[in-house]
Amino acid sequence: MRILFSSTPQHGHLLPVLPLARAFRDRGDEVSVITAASFGPLFAAEGITLLPVGPEIPELLAEAARLAGVDDPTVPDPAVAAELFAGARIDLTADAAIAAAREFGPDLIVAEATDYVGPLVAAALEVPYAKLAFGPLIPAQFTDVFDAVAERRYQQRGLTVPRPSWYLDPCPEALQGPDWQPPQGRLPLRPEPHRGPGTPQAPTPVSAGGARPKVLLSFGTHFADPGLLRPVIDALATKADLVVTLGLTATAADYGDGLDHVEFVGFTPLAELLNGIDLVVTHGGAGTTLATLSRGLPMVVVPQGADQFLQAGAVAASRTGVAVMPPAGAEAVAEATAAVLDDQEYRANAQRIAKEIAAMPSPGEVADTLAGLVG
Repeated sequence: MRILFSSTPQHGHLLPVLPLARAFRDRGDEVSVITAASFGPLFAAEGITLLPVGPEIPELLAEAARLAGVDDPTVPDPAVAAELFAGARIDLTADAAIAAAREFGPDLIVAEATDYVGPLVAAALEVPYAKLAFGPLIPAQFTDVFDAVAERRYQQRGLTVPRPSWYLDPCPEALQGPDWQPPQGRLPLRPEPHRGPGTPQAPTPVSAGGARPKVLLSFGTHFADPGLLRPVIDALATKADLVVTLGLTATAADYGDGLDHVEFVGFTPLAELLNGIDLVVTHGGAGTTLATLSRGLPMVVVPQGADQFLQAGAVAASRTGVAVMPPAGAEAVAEATAAVLDDQEYRANAQRIAKEIAAMPSPGEVADTLAGLVG
């Protein structure tokens, strides 16, 4: 088979598609990915072909802000988000994506949940597509806005937004909202912590076994602002040994002086970072949240924007951790961290979710199922 993946050019959207892309690759299928050119090294290391199409996120954000009439594209704004995913990205990517996909000739398109270019290509080429979620089901009041923006772009090309034939769902049911109903065509898909190419998945020790707990402070690739995190580091320093991720551009020096006791790490696969960790303090990105729970580790979630409030709510509702909602400050994060470390119920609940995740079909099993369904 020939499988085409399509994703917004951001790590938080692309990394969750890797396990299934690898599974199709390992079956011997021809696998390609449509996204921006900067991700070429990531896919080259995986032996997966990148079809470099469309601009990078900074250009997309700038165009989305222009379309939404907003001066600062970094300020959370639903109109900017809708234009980013369903407006500007279609405007600046669709024609080249259709041309590249037509040459590739896919039998199936897999598009991550906020990608509207993949479904457009599927409609243009008349091939089936699967939507790959990366966390709890996004409420309709958000997706309806995106869909409305996308529909206008599709109509300009004589197309209609297609319904996915399958909804690939990495979120265990215990983390879904109270009114959740399984989407049509739902296929559960076991989430995996991101790992480097050729690195096997391995279970992680529950505890580092040290005299003090070990806490991973990770706000992902785009929210790791030193100005935001330095007060949190200072507040946590008396409670735990800290590992702090730097994101994509920061350095340890950006966090200031007097931090010799902190272990700073550059971009590192979560499968490695979670080894020996007792608790994760995070912004609540879907990939980080599911990866953490897949290892049976509790969390403190401090959402900053996007879908992170969904993950924060799911963690709080399942009592696998505590959500600290803005504008609460660093001391509130430290208090939540102490509470989670002191109460074994959070760890027990996280381990229960880990068992549910482990029982979900593997990416290899889902790839086989899709291959059979597509025929």
